[in-house]
Amino acid sequence: MIPKFLSLTPALYDYIVAHSAPPPDDILHELAAETAALGAVSVMQVAVEQGALLTMLARLMNARTAIEIGTFTGYSAICIARGLAEGGQLLCCDVNPEWTAIAQRYWTRAGLADRITLRLGPAIETLRGLPLAPAVDLAFIDADKTGYGDYYDELLPRLRPNGLLVFDNALWGGSVIDATEESAVALRALADRLHADARVDTVLLGVADGLLLARKR
Repeated sequence: MIPKFLSLTPALYDYIVAHSAPPPDDILHELAAETAALGAVSVMQVAVEQGALLTMLARLMNARTAIEIGTFTGYSAICIARGLAEGGQLLCCDVNPEWTAIAQRYWTRAGLADRITLRLGPAIETLRGLPLAPAVDLAFIDADKTGYGDYYDELLPRLRPNGLLVFDNALWGGSVIDATEESAVALRALADRLHADARVDTVLLGVADGLLLARKR
């Protein structure tokens, strides 16, 4: 199979961002700037086009119940929450009070504080404390890569039929194919596992650092 691959130049990337809707508003621009000032950890923020895609997915699904694992400074949470149906709720799971304090400030500024709930603590414990009823429409997972398999185990029973799981960093900087580092190994194992799981349909997208989507049948 011949791949259709484009070398993503800065100009081409700017073109992609300019034609992704909704575009970042002042709140997202300012949040991105404050996050960048944190230094090297700012790489954990999702890309602009990922944020736009998360908003679109939530809107397409008419999602009312969403979960985010790994919130960081809150950019992706804003994007998801803005796409939720009227009365929708997003549960954010993270362990870092400093970074999520930034998130909460921007959620308030964006008028979204009433539809986002933050749970500080290990996400796996938060998930295990949720009802087992299949009520979740959409989940975005962007946390410790070695935990992705466990998050999948807890999320899938709680996902409604046709619900969607979105795993970030699925390409791991392009090294996922053969790297021996534990995060790459975990991501590879997850992709193989989901591809073979008859309970879901999957697609792996080359968006930003890779998004692995799994739809519950």
